[in-house]
Amino acid sequence: MNAPRSLLAGRRGVVFLSLLGLAAVCVSAQAEPDLNGGVTQGSPHRGGTLHLTADAPGGTLDPQINYTSEYIQLFVNMYDGLVTYRQADGTQGLEVVPDLAASLPEVSADGLVWTFTLRDGIHFSNGAPVTVDDVVASLRRLYRVGSPTAASFYGAIIGAKACLTDPDHCVLEGVTAEAGTHRITIRLSAPDGEFLQKLAFPHAVILPKDAPQTESALVPLPGTGPYRITAYDPAHQLVIERNPYFRVWNPQAQSEGYVDRIVYDFGLSDEAEVTAVEQGQYDSMLDAKPQDRLGELGAKFTGQVHLQPLLGLYYLALNVHEPPFDSLEVRQAINHAVDRHAMAILYGGAAIAEPLCQIVPHGISGADIPCRFGKLAPDGLWSGPDMETARALIRKSGQAGRRVILIVPNQAIGMGMGVYLRNMLQSLGFVASVRPMTPATAEGYARNSDNHVQVSLAYWYADYPSPSTFLDALLGCDNARLHTDSATNASGFCYPPLQSLMERARKSLDPRVTKALWEQAGEMAMQQSALVPLIQMRYVDFVSKRLGNYHYSLLNHMLLSQIWVQ
Repeated sequence: MNAPRSLLAGRRGVVFLSLLGLAAVCVSAQAEPDLNGGVTQGSPHRGGTLHLTADAPGGTLDPQINYTSEYIQLFVNMYDGLVTYRQADGTQGLEVVPDLAASLPEVSADGLVWTFTLRDGIHFSNGAPVTVDDVVASLRRLYRVGSPTAASFYGAIIGAKACLTDPDHCVLEGVTAEAGTHRITIRLSAPDGEFLQKLAFPHAVILPKDAPQTESALVPLPGTGPYRITAYDPAHQLVIERNPYFRVWNPQAQSEGYVDRIVYDFGLSDEAEVTAVEQGQYDSMLDAKPQDRLGELGAKFTGQVHLQPLLGLYYLALNVHEPPFDSLEVRQAINHAVDRHAMAILYGGAAIAEPLCQIVPHGISGADIPCRFGKLAPDGLWSGPDMETARALIRKSGQAGRRVILIVPNQAIGMGMGVYLRNMLQSLGFVASVRPMTPATAEGYARNSDNHVQVSLAYWYADYPSPSTFLDALLGCDNARLHTDSATNASGFCYPPLQSLMERARKSLDPRVTKALWEQAGEMAMQQSALVPLIQMRYVDFVSKRLGNYHYSLLNHMLLSQIWVQ
């Protein structure tokens, strides 16, 4: 693991085979034509155990705190909010539908008052009925337990500022329930054009009012969905079984589910996971498929591979409080120097990755802005690194010779990218090294200011279809919190002009104005270069032969309630 050029040259044959095989998968691996209507009782496909595997667990079991796609994919089948995203393929899965609320909210003309009516007859998995008091307590709990999105998603609720300042005494006056009714009212201090999407995000799920007011990391909390966690050993396994109190109320929000049981095992490497799915020991694997296995999957397992669009990116987070990345010249030099084509090849080739020179992935309104770093083709697209400009900026900064430690996930893709990036940093004059960690550890470690991480390689997926879930989540001031692993802004970046633009975009109720403001924010964020976008990925889902009725959501990936096993 020394020279990236030899690594790339040695992998070109594999990449070529992967492109051929996976290009065929794009055509041949089709999902079943229609989603189940929500009732599976009596279906010949109902029953059985779904076996999943991942290299490591996904962190806390608290659904209002966990921010990993690994567990959120599970939680959407166990917990519900007032609203949620429709269980559907493609762009239909970006539509917000009523969940525990009987309908979408009534919203005042100024966008400040939101009124919901709670459904009757729904129970938690412990048998307790769901009441409006549970809704009020759950939204208050977001602040008391320190949810990572409490400020950025729900900070506009009246009373949120006081709750963020003094969580133990949080009252949250902006959320009230009318006595003797099923009505809940949420009042905002300022309009938020994305508030409905934020309420549909899993952090806003409804829990029992007596749920602990501190993080429940290892003990599952009662939910309302079709499944519940019945056993958990974070070192080895998580077991999910049916919720005996669940009944379908809106099949677009929650269906009964086909499988009776889900067993999630931890501990295999990404290479071993692929082999285990090939051999039928598991039905699906979480982790990215190693590049050297893509040709094999495309050639031999075409019918078991689903190539899907992904609202996500790989990026470098440059900590603006740690030398040498406290220098704007250094940060911009990295943006000029990185070879995004190399990153795409290391991820698996052009069939599943493309160079990205903006922070918000393509496919989200307000995302597309002109490239401004690296060499540009006549059409304005990024065409390659600009090492000459990068080295000139490093000379201007006076930072050459600094020691730089890069934190990367210790899987094959992260290690391959890390080796390339280390050599790129060395070519710019830094004394660079790579420090690999397990993905779950690397993510939290890099985000915690106490660890003084200079630069880290990470990936991020959309929370909901808006530029704010990238620009604000990764660069917003509210997310640059100190002394916590849940600070999603690993760069520690807080730039008032950018923050002002993002706040104006969120408050706007005019789609044209909103789009223009997000584009300006994207350009400003790139100019500051606290985050270096590398590639936009496609998702390679590899499943067992016995798995059927495959469906995929742009936000939550494979829809676990829709699939069946033979």
